[in-house]
Amino acid sequence: MQSYRNRKRRKLKAEINVVPYIDVMLVLMIIFMVTAPLMNLGVDIQLPQSNATAIQNDKEPVVVSVDQDGQWFLTIGAGQREPIDEDVLVNKVSAFVRQNPQVPVLIGGDERVDYGQIYRAMAALQRAGVPKVGLMSQPVQTPAKR
Repeated sequence: MQSYRNRKRRKLKAEINVVPYIDVMLVLMIIFMVTAPLMNLGVDIQLPQSNATAIQNDKEPVVVSVDQDGQWFLTIGAGQREPIDEDVLVNKVSAFVRQNPQVPVLIGGDERVDYGQIYRAMAALQRAGVPKVGLMSQPVQTPAKR
């Protein structure tokens, strides 16, 4: 009985061990930091600057045009402008860009067309593997001075 009394009584600890929670939090933070740049949900475009100048390029561009009715047209280089649908556009532009990776690709849309049509064309070009898409516009006409 005496040996029982000589033993020290252990006190209960009322502390929470937070080390495992910190480890889990750090692992989750690293996972989110690695995966966040990989999630590309939009179409990459370069917005025009206020003092836009004309692009000087040696190569003839690939031009996707969207008219007032939302119909798409494709012009490759100095070729003819041909009406085209989305699937054929992706196939043709993909094949052309693989052969000529530095060729400029431009989208020209009628100002009266729905923006959704322009966005669909940009998304189709992105699926075709085009790294950079430019937007075409007309320069502002200033009235002639007399």
